[in-house]
Amino acid sequence: MRFETWSSGIAALDVDCLVVGVFDESELTAEARRVDQAAGGRLGQLLGRGDFPGRAGETLLVADLPGLAAGRVLLSGLGPRKSFGRRPWRKAVSAAVAALGRTGVKSAAFALERPDAEALDDYYYGRALAELTHAALYRVNDLKSGKKPKPAALSRVLAEAASRGAAREIARGLAHGAAVAVAANMQRDLGNLPGNLCTPRYLAEHARGLARRHRSLSVKVLEETALRREKMGCLLAVAQGSAEPPQLIVLEHKGGKRGEAPVVLVGKGVTFDSGGISLKPGAEMDEMKYDMSGAAAVLATLSFAAEVKLPLNVVGIVGAVENMPDGKAVKPGDIVTSAAGLTVEILNTDAEGRLVLCDALHYARRFKPAAVIDLATLTGACVIALGHHHSGVLGNDEALVHELVEAGVRADDRAWPLPLTEEYGEQLKSNFADFANIGGRDGGAITAAAFLGKFTQGLHWAHMDIAGTAWQSGAHKGGTGRPTPLLADFLLRRAEA
Repeated sequence: MRFETWSSGIAALDVDCLVVGVFDESELTAEARRVDQAAGGRLGQLLGRGDFPGRAGETLLVADLPGLAAGRVLLSGLGPRKSFGRRPWRKAVSAAVAALGRTGVKSAAFALERPDAEALDDYYYGRALAELTHAALYRVNDLKSGKKPKPAALSRVLAEAASRGAAREIARGLAHGAAVAVAANMQRDLGNLPGNLCTPRYLAEHARGLARRHRSLSVKVLEETALRREKMGCLLAVAQGSAEPPQLIVLEHKGGKRGEAPVVLVGKGVTFDSGGISLKPGAEMDEMKYDMSGAAAVLATLSFAAEVKLPLNVVGIVGAVENMPDGKAVKPGDIVTSAAGLTVEILNTDAEGRLVLCDALHYARRFKPAAVIDLATLTGACVIALGHHHSGVLGNDEALVHELVEAGVRADDRAWPLPLTEEYGEQLKSNFADFANIGGRDGGAITAAAFLGKFTQGLHWAHMDIAGTAWQSGAHKGGTGRPTPLLADFLLRRAEA
């Protein structure tokens, strides 16, 4: 996909299609009026007949208008002008790209009215346009035996720029947005694969492939013998019920100064979660292939860092296991010893992600990190608390939590902070070990974070629970690519600072 900018002469643009906006009640935007004027008022006549009311998310393709170099014009609804902002604009862009993807259009110039600069500046306009274009054209990596649909013809997108300065910022945003989108699609692809293909060893091989493609990346994979040397009893306990061997994947991007403290991203990579002996209900259990979305986000974000040559040191650590109810599986009531030397009573084997993460988080200490962020589809409780709109963020460093929340606002990949005070940790008390791996139903997303907090003392640490945002169910079942855009924005701002 090629992204470019344009600044004047919309009627003379040599593209297959012009994309213009229409507000509610068929109100043409300024650029749409210019197109209408060049076409001898044909758009106004069409709208006057009530053929396109301009509702948000609706589109109408009009062909062969006179006075235009472009052969087609796509009208995209922006909804009511009084409530116009980033959300309806994004909806209009996504709908327009999806509509173009169903046609033979190869090139399109976007002239949709934008929200004001305070809501969407030139850089983020470019970022969003590139990300939304790739997302709308994404196709699930299905394994159907029938003939594959042809990819969309659209291969060139032009973004409107008001000035040379704006064009520079938009071009920078387009470049970053394209890289973010490729990374998010990588996360989607990994998540959408079935658990029999995307195994812990598959994730390790994927990381090796990234290191082969990018000079700034290096990879190390710790297998079972090495994990035992590291005394990762919690991670190994989760893996012991599966025939799939566990992997601890360490992927490093060395883009900053030598010796500069890195940002460490830690991902939960449970490639399939049956719940173990605490077996999950059968309904929708197939979606537990997405329980490695945190790991996929880490690998995708490291790929992004390498692609844009991010001047920052970043380390990705992935604990990759499968959680199965074999005869050797860990049992409720078993007590295991973590790499940190703390003992854990496993009261529920379906609270396994935190067991994988606690050993991976302890491993992160050796990098003397500037910040540690773990990413996990950790709890259904977070979905109950926040739904599918926001990822949950908790941590022991309020400034880091705030950084992540602000990055989510800028990237339209929102997160919301939850409290993490000492009372929640008290719910994890055990009569037989240092603490248990669950703390009851109340505040389940927070007690899970409180468990991780016992292994992150002295670190600048934040935890992101992405159980509600990493994939969607139903007719449009599939990975969302979140929170890769948020992480990319966070790292870009860190690099600038």
